[in-house]
Amino acid sequence: MSQLSICIDRRLNSLSTSVMPFIFKINDHLRRENEKAYEPEILAIGPYHRDKVHLQMMEEHKLRYLQELLKDRMELSVNGYLLKMEYLEEKARKCYAEPIELEKDKFLEMMILDGCFIIELFRKFENQNFQNDPIFKISPILWSVKRDLLLFENQLPLSFLLQLFDIIGYPDQQTPLIPLAIRFFGTTFFGLSCSQTSNSLVTDIIENNTNHLLGLVHDFWCSFAKESSPQSGGNVAKKEKKLISLKGVTELREDGIKFVKAEKEESQSLLNINFEKGIMRIPPLLIDDDIEWQLRNLIAYEQYSGGIAKTYITDYAIFMDCLLNSPKDVKILRHSKIIDNWLGDDEVVSTMFNRIGNHVGFNPDSFCYKDVLKKVEEYCEVPCHGWMAYLRYNYCNNPWSILSVIAASMLLILTVIQTVSSVLQFWF
Repeated sequence: MSQLSICIDRRLNSLSTSVMPFIFKINDHLRRENEKAYEPEILAIGPYHRDKVHLQMMEEHKLRYLQELLKDRMELSVNGYLLKMEYLEEKARKCYAEPIELEKDKFLEMMILDGCFIIELFRKFENQNFQNDPIFKISPILWSVKRDLLLFENQLPLSFLLQLFDIIGYPDQQTPLIPLAIRFFGTTFFGLSCSQTSNSLVTDIIENNTNHLLGLVHDFWCSFAKESSPQSGGNVAKKEKKLISLKGVTELREDGIKFVKAEKEESQSLLNINFEKGIMRIPPLLIDDDIEWQLRNLIAYEQYSGGIAKTYITDYAIFMDCLLNSPKDVKILRHSKIIDNWLGDDEVVSTMFNRIGNHVGFNPDSFCYKDVLKKVEEYCEVPCHGWMAYLRYNYCNNPWSILSVIAASMLLILTVIQTVSSVLQFWF
């Protein structure tokens, strides 16, 4: 056996078959679309961003939180936790797709500090134990912390957090870690309330092997989608957006389609877009400074999940990309109370959605709005719908136009009556 063969065999044997990595770095194509959407503002979690200078301030807070934890547990040293978590070091390291250039002790130190910080943060929020904590006293800091904890690259394995939580063993903590996490993030994503979590939902999340906090919030948020919505799982193929045949809002309105804000009871999930009898009901969407990083990180999670995660967010973004081709499209949905544009500029909104699907793969065959597309296409094929829309928007869009149409119609009717009377007089 040659030396080269021995070398290759050794490398093959070193590969893990038990743990597949699930915490990735964003590829260059996605990152170039909007690099800031994936970059932490003040907090580094895990190995990918830990050495960046502007994130070092929070390292002191991590130490302070660990100190408070030990004090509450009446312990003098973190040694007990290190000994119990040491056996997880190799497994945790393999959860990251990129090579981690940290020796064992440094890696464990990072995982313990980050893990204890996250757990203590959730407990402080749950117990309203803020005292003089600047993270909770200064709203922009708390929001940045929430944001950074939900970035695709800024994650710890959820299994590690769960085991660390059990090892700490808070005697006064009756609520498990997952409900604590969901309640902490609250309305972080699109105003969805996360205050209520059912035991069945928590069980489903654990059984589905949710990988990290971003995946946890994704699974919880997508659980509010209607059960009737088809799941677009499976292998995600790279496709062109043009395969999704859907006109923009302006063109669809010319074909007779009305856009209506979904009622509160219909819009528990932002994803529940429906179309019936010429009316497309779309849940209201707040467009602010956070919408893009939220969508991009959720989409990245779906893209890198290997078909495990439901691709509801990807499909939603592509659907909205098709609808919002121009600032005029955004304006129509804004006037319909569907879009609440806090950015002020409609062109910024249309540009954002037009770019958000770039370099994103999806499967047209399992697109979750496929039934909506089919119904829209069938409706648009009926010519009279477009004719009625033309009449409505060109001649019946204000009281004076309506009066003009009525007058013209009456004049036409009177003319027809007069003509018929003249003909009858001539013959009889």
